[in-house]
Amino acid sequence: MRAAAGVAALCGLLAGCAGTNASESGPGGSDNRFISGNGNATEFKPGSRKSIQDVSGEGLDGKPLKLADLRGKVIVVNFWASWCAPCRGEAPSLEQVHAENKAKGVEFLGVNFKDAKENAKAYERKFKVTYPSLYDGDGRVTLAFREVPPSAIPSTLVLDRQGRVAVRVIGATTYSKLGPLVAKVLAEK
Repeated sequence: MRAAAGVAALCGLLAGCAGTNASESGPGGSDNRFISGNGNATEFKPGSRKSIQDVSGEGLDGKPLKLADLRGKVIVVNFWASWCAPCRGEAPSLEQVHAENKAKGVEFLGVNFKDAKENAKAYERKFKVTYPSLYDGDGRVTLAFREVPPSAIPSTLVLDRQGRVAVRVIGATTYSKLGPLVAKVLAEK
């Protein structure tokens, strides 16, 4: 059942960047697994947060990356693609929040979804992205987030120090939205 939900989430991701209100329906026709990417944030209380496990892969630079290596820090995970116009729009905001918070113990990790590796590298150069990104050409990395699926491209998750999803933003985010959300999770004890 989880695999089916993961596949449905991936279908939703592909539709997400286009900004449609598409939905994936289960056998009864009422199971809405895709959420339109409007940039709204959902905050999760500590007792209801889902942990993200076993996320690893190869970075765009060819080096291995493991989410578990960042445990103990607040982690911002951004799902993006070079073919996604809203991703290009939010890239400067993400980089600004990253630059302002890295000395405070906040790590950023991109997940480049269903993209050509050379296009993704060109995107990083153009937008001067300084944090690493996992290359997810086949969608397997994104499936590891099925407990709290990103549901659209772009999407951003803020993980607390225990590796649990504290915030999910479906759609493009901005500096003025993401900065305070990161600060709030960073202030948690």
